[in-house]
Amino acid sequence: MKLSGGVEWALHCCTVLTAATDPVPAARLAELHDVSASYLAKQLQALSRAGLVDSVQGKAGGYVLTRAADRITVLDVVQAVDGPQPAFTCTEIRQRGPLAAPPEACSRPCAISRAMATAEAAWRDALRAISIADLAASVTGDYGPATMTGIGTWLSHPPPAAP
Repeated sequence: MKLSGGVEWALHCCTVLTAATDPVPAARLAELHDVSASYLAKQLQALSRAGLVDSVQGKAGGYVLTRAADRITVLDVVQAVDGPQPAFTCTEIRQRGPLAAPPEACSRPCAISRAMATAEAAWRDALRAISIADLAASVTGDYGPATMTGIGTWLSHPPPAAP
Protein backbone atom coordinates (compact mmCIF):
# COMPACT_ATOMS: atom_id res chain seq x y z
CA MET A 1 0.00 0.00 0.00
CA LYS A 2 1.54 3.30 -1.03
CA LEU A 3 0.31 6.51 0.52
CA SER A 4 1.23 10.00 -0.56
CA GLY A 5 3.73 12.06 1.41
CA GLY A 6 0.85 14.38 2.18
CA VAL A 7 -0.61 11.76 4.51
CA GLU A 8 2.53 11.81 6.64
CA TRP A 9 2.54 15.60 6.76
CA ALA A 10 -1.16 15.76 7.62
CA LEU A 11 -0.80 13.18 10.40
CA HIS A 12 2.11 15.11 11.91
CA CYS A 13 0.11 18.35 11.77
CA CYS A 14 -2.94 16.81 13.41
CA THR A 15 -0.74 15.28 16.09
CA VAL A 16 1.02 18.54 16.96
CA LEU A 17 -2.26 20.48 16.86
CA THR A 18 -3.23 18.47 19.95
CA ALA A 19 -0.54 20.43 21.82
CA ALA A 20 -1.67 23.84 20.56
CA THR A 21 -3.80 26.11 22.70
CA ASP A 22 -4.50 28.58 19.88
CA PRO A 23 -4.94 28.34 16.11
CA VAL A 24 -1.63 27.59 14.36
CA PRO A 25 -0.82 29.25 11.04
CA ALA A 26 0.09 26.91 8.18
CA ALA A 27 3.44 28.65 7.83
CA ARG A 28 4.25 27.87 11.46
CA LEU A 29 3.37 24.20 10.97
CA ALA A 30 5.54 24.12 7.84
CA GLU A 31 8.41 25.71 9.75
CA LEU A 32 8.08 23.20 12.60
CA HIS A 33 8.33 20.29 10.19
CA ASP A 34 10.75 21.97 7.76
CA VAL A 35 8.48 21.24 4.80
CA SER A 36 7.15 23.23 1.86
CA ALA A 37 4.54 25.70 3.07
CA SER A 38 2.61 25.60 -0.21
CA TYR A 39 2.45 21.79 -0.30
CA LEU A 40 1.50 21.62 3.38
CA ALA A 41 -1.25 24.18 2.77
CA LYS A 42 -2.80 21.75 0.27
CA GLN A 43 -2.84 19.01 2.89
CA LEU A 44 -4.40 21.35 5.45
CA GLN A 45 -7.05 22.34 2.90
CA ALA A 46 -7.85 18.66 2.37
CA LEU A 47 -8.16 18.21 6.14
CA SER A 48 -10.42 21.25 6.27
CA ARG A 49 -12.65 20.00 3.43
CA ALA A 50 -12.99 16.71 5.34
CA GLY A 51 -14.03 18.55 8.49
CA LEU A 52 -11.00 17.49 10.51
CA VAL A 53 -9.52 20.96 10.98
CA ASP A 54 -10.98 24.45 10.91
CA SER A 55 -9.25 27.41 9.40
CA VAL A 56 -9.59 30.39 11.72
CA GLN A 57 -9.24 33.72 9.90
CA GLY A 58 -7.62 36.87 11.19
CA LYS A 59 -4.39 38.06 12.75
CA ALA A 60 -4.44 35.28 15.35
CA GLY A 61 -5.74 32.76 12.80
CA GLY A 62 -4.54 29.36 11.80
CA TYR A 63 -5.67 25.77 12.08
CA VAL A 64 -7.33 23.90 14.93
CA LEU A 65 -8.75 20.40 15.20
CA THR A 66 -12.54 20.39 14.82
CA ARG A 67 -13.11 17.78 17.49
CA ALA A 68 -11.32 15.92 20.23
CA ALA A 69 -8.21 14.11 19.02
CA ASP A 70 -9.60 10.80 20.24
CA ARG A 71 -12.43 11.22 17.74
CA ILE A 72 -10.18 11.66 14.68
CA THR A 73 -8.67 8.46 13.32
CA VAL A 74 -5.64 7.85 11.17
CA LEU A 75 -8.06 6.51 8.55
CA ASP A 76 -9.94 9.84 8.62
CA VAL A 77 -6.70 11.64 7.76
CA VAL A 78 -5.68 9.14 5.08
CA GLN A 79 -9.06 9.46 3.39
CA ALA A 80 -9.02 13.24 3.65
CA VAL A 81 -5.66 13.48 1.90
CA ASP A 82 -5.59 10.51 -0.48
CA GLY A 83 -9.31 9.91 -0.89
CA PRO A 84 -11.60 7.04 0.09
CA GLN A 85 -11.09 4.89 -3.02
CA PRO A 86 -9.78 1.38 -2.46
CA ALA A 87 -6.11 0.64 -3.03
CA PHE A 88 -6.98 -2.23 -5.39
CA THR A 89 -9.49 -2.09 -8.21
CA CYS A 90 -10.40 -5.30 -9.98
CA THR A 91 -10.46 -4.89 -13.77
CA GLU A 92 -11.90 -8.36 -14.43
CA ILE A 93 -8.77 -9.50 -16.24
CA ARG A 94 -10.18 -13.03 -16.14
CA GLN A 95 -12.69 -11.95 -18.82
CA ARG A 96 -9.93 -10.98 -21.28
CA GLY A 97 -7.52 -12.83 -23.50
CA PRO A 98 -7.79 -16.04 -25.52
CA LEU A 99 -9.16 -18.07 -22.58
CA ALA A 100 -11.48 -15.35 -21.26
CA ALA A 101 -14.19 -16.44 -18.86
CA PRO A 102 -17.68 -15.43 -19.97
CA PRO A 103 -19.36 -12.73 -17.82
CA GLU A 104 -21.94 -15.22 -16.51
CA ALA A 105 -19.10 -17.32 -15.08
CA CYS A 106 -17.88 -14.29 -13.14
CA SER A 107 -20.88 -13.71 -10.90
CA ARG A 108 -18.72 -13.34 -7.79
CA PRO A 109 -15.33 -11.70 -7.26
CA CYS A 110 -12.32 -13.84 -8.12
CA ALA A 111 -9.89 -15.18 -5.50
CA ILE A 112 -7.45 -12.32 -6.13
CA SER A 113 -10.12 -9.67 -5.74
CA ARG A 114 -11.39 -11.35 -2.55
CA ALA A 115 -7.86 -11.54 -1.09
CA MET A 116 -7.23 -7.88 -1.85
CA ALA A 117 -10.59 -6.86 -0.37
CA THR A 118 -9.79 -8.79 2.81
CA ALA A 119 -6.40 -7.09 3.08
CA GLU A 120 -7.96 -3.68 2.41
CA ALA A 121 -10.57 -4.22 5.13
CA ALA A 122 -7.89 -5.26 7.64
CA TRP A 123 -5.74 -2.24 6.74
CA ARG A 124 -8.67 0.17 7.10
CA ASP A 125 -9.74 -1.44 10.39
CA ALA A 126 -6.20 -1.04 11.74
CA LEU A 127 -6.05 2.65 10.76
CA ARG A 128 -9.56 3.23 12.11
CA ALA A 129 -8.44 1.84 15.48
CA ILE A 130 -5.70 4.49 15.93
CA SER A 131 -6.69 8.01 16.86
CA ILE A 132 -4.74 11.23 16.69
CA ALA A 133 -4.81 11.17 20.51
CA ASP A 134 -3.12 7.75 20.36
CA LEU A 135 -0.39 9.19 18.13
CA ALA A 136 0.15 12.13 20.49
CA ALA A 137 0.37 9.72 23.43
CA SER A 138 2.92 7.65 21.51
CA VAL A 139 5.03 10.75 20.89
CA THR A 140 4.95 11.42 24.62
CA GLY A 141 5.81 7.78 25.34
CA ASP A 142 8.64 7.74 22.81
CA TYR A 143 10.25 11.09 23.64
CA GLY A 144 9.00 12.01 27.09
CA PRO A 145 6.25 14.26 28.43
CA ALA A 146 8.19 17.45 27.74
CA THR A 147 8.05 16.88 23.98
CA MET A 148 4.41 17.73 23.34
CA THR A 149 4.55 20.52 25.91
CA GLY A 150 7.59 21.94 24.12
CA ILE A 151 5.83 21.73 20.77
CA GLY A 152 2.79 23.51 22.21
CA THR A 153 4.98 26.26 23.63
CA TRP A 154 6.89 26.67 20.37
CA LEU A 155 3.65 26.82 18.36
CA SER A 156 2.12 29.46 20.63
CA HIS A 157 5.13 31.79 20.61
CA PRO A 158 5.67 33.13 17.10
CA PRO A 159 9.15 34.40 16.34
CA PRO A 160 9.68 38.14 16.75
CA ALA A 161 9.07 40.25 13.66
CA ALA A 162 12.15 41.03 11.62
CA PRO A 163 13.46 44.60 12.12
